[in-house]
Amino acid sequence: MNANIHCDVLVVGGGPAGSTIAALLAERGENVVLVEKEKHPRFHIGESLLPFNLPLLEKLGVKEEVDAIGMPKFGAEFVSSYHKKTVEFKFANAWDKNFPGAYQVRRSEFDHILLKNAAAKGADVIEECRVMDVEFPPEGGAIATGKDKDGTARRWHAKFLVDASGRDTLLAKKFDVVKRNHRHNTAAMFGHFTGARRNCGTAEGNISLFWFDSGWFWFIPLSDGTTSVGAVCSPQYMKSRKGDIADFFMATIATCPGLTERLKDAELASEVTATGNYSYRAGHMVGKSYIMLGDAFAFIDPLFSTGVYLAMNSGFEGAEAVSTCLHQPEKAARALKKFDATIRHGINSYSWYIYRAPMPALRNLLMVPRNSFRIEEAILSVLAGDVFRNTPIGLRLLAFKAIYYIQSIGLAKASFTAWRQRRRSVQAAASEAA
Repeated sequence: MNANIHCDVLVVGGGPAGSTIAALLAERGENVVLVEKEKHPRFHIGESLLPFNLPLLEKLGVKEEVDAIGMPKFGAEFVSSYHKKTVEFKFANAWDKNFPGAYQVRRSEFDHILLKNAAAKGADVIEECRVMDVEFPPEGGAIATGKDKDGTARRWHAKFLVDASGRDTLLAKKFDVVKRNHRHNTAAMFGHFTGARRNCGTAEGNISLFWFDSGWFWFIPLSDGTTSVGAVCSPQYMKSRKGDIADFFMATIATCPGLTERLKDAELASEVTATGNYSYRAGHMVGKSYIMLGDAFAFIDPLFSTGVYLAMNSGFEGAEAVSTCLHQPEKAARALKKFDATIRHGINSYSWYIYRAPMPALRNLLMVPRNSFRIEEAILSVLAGDVFRNTPIGLRLLAFKAIYYIQSIGLAKASFTAWRQRRRSVQAAASEAA
């Protein structure tokens, strides 16, 4: 075993959340060790950034590097065969006009940029090492043990531990507090294509979302000509598969005419990957000497491409909380409570729409947008990531939700059918877990 290593902060995980908080805390002079189980660059799904990612990249000092690898993204389009139309939403039309665009990025490149930045800011980055267990002594701090790729064991003594382990959910599993989302249950399958037909002009890099009977597809153009395509659907639909996952994926694409047309001259350029248990949340995210960031705490359906943004934002918020805990322990409880409330607010802001995405009333509102009372501008602000600031969009969002409930009443039969299908999906997943 390597000698015991003492540090101020041990960060578990080198994704966007872990690399962000490691860079920020190291920049403040903390002795930070970041432990990542894989060797970067490595593949990861979730390639779409939001406009409000960009100020975070500027604060980290990596925006120019991301500019160089990113595919400009100025909006999103929803494609519905039920409505026989396509609707484009431009970020430039949001309430705040100062955030007109974002990027699509290969996560292998993007995450590597953030990890290298953490190292450049002074964090001790250790790759190909998996943290196996963590203990929290009564006197405070954390003792973590890990194992390198070659089997060499390591031990760290940290004043504070940051769990940014992503879907590994290191601490949530240790405390046995990982809970399936009882209001939403989905699975996904995805792959990369070459030769897909893209939109023209400035809309070339926009993300496209296609509704189909069992869920929705994403279509994300990348700067090297590759396009990421994925299907988010119910676990029950995934279980209907017979045979090879790639064949099932292509057969699912064939059920969506709009996407089929975009891929008619394309070739699958990667393996098809499937994943289940898509939506979950831990019972808590903070405790004495630790916090959970990003997917280590919760993962929600990627309908609005919020994953990287929520992860990085949790890194910024977490850096403030950890710094307070280390240097002003008398204010630690208040700092952790504020961190907890902020992160939950961001997740809940998107969850309301995600839970209702299968409902006909919400799909109708998205496919027939209106800017009466600037409601469309408010919705576009949410899509851009403007959910943490004190802005005037709150009343407009309440008005949008009121319109949704009124439309749901008018579509009572269809709404009840969609609700019942979603409910059965969640109950079936809960029964299997039991």
